Amino acid sequence: MSTFLIRNAKIVNEGVVFEGDVLIEDEFIKEIADKISPKSSECIIIDAEGSYLIPGAIDDQVHFREPGLTHKGNIASESRAAIAGGITSFIEQPNTVPNAVTQELLEQKYQIASETSFANYSFMMGGTNDNLEEVLKTNPRNVAGIKLFLGSSTGNMLVDNQEVLEKIFSSTKMLIAVHCEDEGTIKANLEKYKEEFGDDIPMKYHHLIRSAEACYLSSSKAIELAKKTGARLHVFHLSTAKEMSLFTNKIPLEEKQITAEVCVHHLWFSDKDYDTKGALIKWNPAVKTESDRNALWEALLDDRIDVIATDHAPHTLEEKMNPYTSCPSGGPLVQHAVVAMFEAVHKEKISVEKVVEKMCHNPAKIFKIEKRGFIKQGYYADLVIVNPHLPWNVKKENILYQCGWSPFEGTNFKSRVTHTFVNGKLVFINGKIKEVKAAKRLLFERE
Repeated sequence: MSTFLIRNAKIVNEGVVFEGDVLIEDEFIKEIADKISPKSSECIIIDAEGSYLIPGAIDDQVHFREPGLTHKGNIASESRAAIAGGITSFIEQPNTVPNAVTQELLEQKYQIASETSFANYSFMMGGTNDNLEEVLKTNPRNVAGIKLFLGSSTGNMLVDNQEVLEKIFSSTKMLIAVHCEDEGTIKANLEKYKEEFGDDIPMKYHHLIRSAEACYLSSSKAIELAKKTGARLHVFHLSTAKEMSLFTNKIPLEEKQITAEVCVHHLWFSDKDYDTKGALIKWNPAVKTESDRNALWEALLDDRIDVIATDHAPHTLEEKMNPYTSCPSGGPLVQHAVVAMFEAVHKEKISVEKVVEKMCHNPAKIFKIEKRGFIKQGYYADLVIVNPHLPWNVKKENILYQCGWSPFEGTNFKSRVTHTFVNGKLVFINGKIKEVKAAKRLLFERE
């Protein structure tokens, strides 16, 4: 039996920071108290004085590229980067190759993860214009949800048949997660800029092509449909001020039928960064204006937005150097998301308690993940120690993504993840990944 005693930590849980000790036995948190004595000489003691102990972050939206796109990344490489960044559980999206749009293809991904993942895992079932029967076979107990692309992104899984959409929304009680951008608006905008620039459109126009209007048009329709059908809707990667009016903070999260997510890059970058970062910050939905970013922060802090995620989506640097029309959207983020949010804590934009609420507690609540996302006795010991005063610089040699680059390259972070536990096993310590496979398939408290 492996036992660890984490001592003198600033424990962050459910809106409170308190100093104390946490005892881990096997996979679980055994005890939380002001002072705990080791129960045996085998117990490994970690002194976390001056550091925060937080629940492992749960990233509800990643693209780890396996199967079919493994030149960009795979479940092993990207989950290693995730645990180094303090993310202990992830929910991966279906736009791999082939798309995960049958139960058989979905289970193949689970099989790969069971053999290679360093972090706990779940995969979303993909909806298309013609796979309703397969979607309805999805097991709510061991699959995170249904993913629908209402705007095309990497891998064309666009669901644009209104009748099909309505059927999916009204036929399943499972959480439906959506990518919302209006395809017609984007195509019209793109044609306008292509007439002027050809294929080599300057990146700074990306947010005008994949515009705020395209986002609002699509997300407002999805929300209208969810209200009409009673579907449980989760809107991914919001990027505009305009969309914030669609969400509420008037009811507790547990009672919300419509929830919202924002990604780290939309909180960090703005259109002013296209001149220096170019394609490295080309995402769908696009990074938009400073006023959009300010509105996202405001909605995050007042609880209209419920979750912070990454939309981690690696591409090779070579692919990213293509002209605008052939340059893929997306970037790698799991290794740097937690420390990026701690940077905002240092700047007093957000409290550490709020970061934990949005990255750990709320994903667990929204997806009803069993025994994760909190520092509670009897819960899985997915735990992360963050030293808020251990600065470091992001450079090529410490980037763990298979693609080998990061939009944060050159950034100095004040905080560092020093230890990561997955299911009670120490999997990352002081910059070193331990080759320990501790990960499990996520389970969900649903019927």
